[in-house]
Parts: sequence; C-alpha cells; structure tokens
Amino acid sequence: MTASSTAFVWIRQLTEIQPEDWQALGANQPLLDYQCLQAFEASGAVTEHTGWLPHHLTAWQGHRLVAAVPCYFKTHSYGEYVFDWSWADAYMQAGGEYYPKLISAIPFSPVTGPRLLIHPDVAEPEVLAAQLLSQIQALCQQYGLSGAHVLFPNDWSGDCCAAAGWLRRQVVQFRGQNPGYADWEAFMADLSREKRKKIRQERQKVAQQGVHCRLVDGLSLRPEELDIFYACYSRTYALHGSTPYLPKAFFSQLSQALPTQFCLFIASQQGEDIAASLCLRGADTLYGRYWGALRDISCLHFELCYYQPQQYCIATGLRYFEGGAQGVHKLARGFLPYQTCSYHWLQDPGFKQSVQRFLARETSRMDDYVQELEERSPFKQPAAAVALEAPPPKPPLNPAG
Repeated sequence: MTASSTAFVWIRQLTEIQPEDWQALGANQPLLDYQCLQAFEASGAVTEHTGWLPHHLTAWQGHRLVAAVPCYFKTHSYGEYVFDWSWADAYMQAGGEYYPKLISAIPFSPVTGPRLLIHPDVAEPEVLAAQLLSQIQALCQQYGLSGAHVLFPNDWSGDCCAAAGWLRRQVVQFRGQNPGYADWEAFMADLSREKRKKIRQERQKVAQQGVHCRLVDGLSLRPEELDIFYACYSRTYALHGSTPYLPKAFFSQLSQALPTQFCLFIASQQGEDIAASLCLRGADTLYGRYWGALRDISCLHFELCYYQPQQYCIATGLRYFEGGAQGVHKLARGFLPYQTCSYHWLQDPGFKQSVQRFLARETSRMDDYVQELEERSPFKQPAAAVALEAPPPKPPLNPAG
C-alpha cells in the first residue's frame, strides 16, 4: 500500500471503527489497545464533561484503515504530565485563548509509545505520517485552536514530528531495567553497597509490620479485590485534596478486556487487604499506573510500587519496568533516567518563537540535570548500566513498534 489516494476522517468515538481494524495497525502496547482506549470512553473518563473530548484522526484507502492518531480536544492541562500551564498563562495574558487545544496522547498516562499508528503494509509510512500531521495542523487552523501537542511519542513518531517542524520538549523519566537477571539477588548484586543496603532495610521494614503481598490478574480478580483497589486509588487523590481521574467502571472494563495484562499487586496485613498497585503488562515492559493504601505503613509505597513489580519483571523476563512519571527518588531504588519528549505545533508565529526560546533554555538545564542523574547511578558500573537504556533495534518500516 502507498500513501497516495488516502481519505482522512475525524471520528468522535472509537466505536465508529472496528476493533480488528485498529488492532491491525500494530501498536503493540496495552495502553494503546482498542479495548483500553475504548474503556476510557465507555466509562466516562474521557468526555466533554471531564475536559477530554475524543477526536481521533483516521486514514483510509478504500475501506481499509491504514493509519490513525489517538487525539483529544482538551479544555485544561490536567492528566497530561507535560506541564504547559505557564504557556497557557502567557498566551491568555496576551489576549489569546489557549484552550481548547488538541493533543495526541494516552489519557492520564505518561507512557512513551507510538502516536502515529500506521499499518505495517504501508510502503511509504513517512509520507503518510507527514500527511497525518498536516491534517492535524489543518484542523487547528479550521477551529482556531492555539496548537496541537503530541505527548510521549516513540522515536519514529517523534522523528516525523521533528521533520514537520514541530517543537521538541525534553522530559526525563525513570525506568527499571532487566538485562536478564537470574533472580532478585542477581539484581541486588549489581547495585552499589549503599543502595543495596537501603533497599534491604526498606523491604525488611515492610515485612516486620506483618505485610504480605500477592499478585492478582484479571482472570482471577474478585469483585472485592477491585473494590479494595479503587478505595486505595481514591484515597491517594483525597490525600492531595483532589478527586480521581478515572471511575471504577474503567478498571472493571480494563480487567475484563485485558485480563492477562492486568497485574494487581495487593498488600495485606493480619489478613486484611490494605493497599494495592496496578500495572499493565506489555510485550517487554511492565507499566506501573496507579496505587493507594488504606493505612500509612512505612516504606509500603516502595515495596508495592517498585520492588514487587521489579521482582515480577525479573521472574517473567520482562526487559523494562516503567514506574510512572517523575520521581528522582526512584534512582536510589534501582531505576535509571531516560529521556522522552513531547512535540508541539503552535499556530501563532509570535507565540511559537517565545516557546522556542523557552525550550532552548529548558533543554540546556535538562541536559545538565540528566548528566547529574547519570553520575548518581545506583549501580556499581554506571557506564554499563546507562548503556542498557537503548531499546533493541526496530525495523525501519514498523512505525508502531
């Protein structure tokens, strides 16, 4: 298939296309799975009411879906994890309307992955990608939007945005890495003595308080376990004076739609479930998403959100564990920094120049920050550990990989 004779159609809900058509685009990531994205919509997590209005771009050649971009109109900047509040303030102080804006992202998920989803049979994926981005820009011009934003794209999608002249913003996250450890102790042996001692102390604190952890997948999940998880998840938001982004119905649908990828780590004390963290399993990566606790127990967050998932990755042979956005404290617990990014197309030329200058300054500071983090590697051999950041090579014509 070539990128010529392509019809571009904007859809307002994922159910306007068939699941098998979306899956054929080969996103190969649980958070981009049709069932996951559809659960966001069906549960009411992304609606006009919540400030996330689905508006997905699709590309067709005849009756065949050949490409798609998950997109949303946003009336605020919550749940994106690329913080542009200062941009919005500056734009509005100058008399403009920053919102609504258009974003391509996985809702509420700072997870790097493909954003320009193109069928692997397309012979000229870069040409089609350029057309998709042109369609996005045209939509912004049609509706008078301030701009469009592609959040946490993989390398291929990001390169296409860069080729189209979009502005790049650098972001640092932290990721656990498993080069093939035989067991947990092999991982511990790679850490510096100081970090190894700290982790043992934290895990011992949890064990001394009579806490036990177990793993539950979607196939064995009981309703009361989902109730506990949601109570814990909601309490996390309540402690920060906020309300949960996601309704309970979303997690229920997700556990049923992706049962073998749904990984719920539950902590109990004296036979009572008191905390839980949810992860989603991909082909080579475990994605840590949400957590909460009904009791305040020292070091339980580290045990349930870091050590249990890391140990699971080692036991099952998963290469990476992504533990969520930000968190320099992860460095001391066996995580390494890696750079991800976002791309931005801004309609107003003057505003674009101002943001470009801002990004130049920010990138310089970020480079210094990354260097500092790499010098603080938790491993005995920092150079070898940092080298693990490079993912295995991807086929050049597999943009969704």
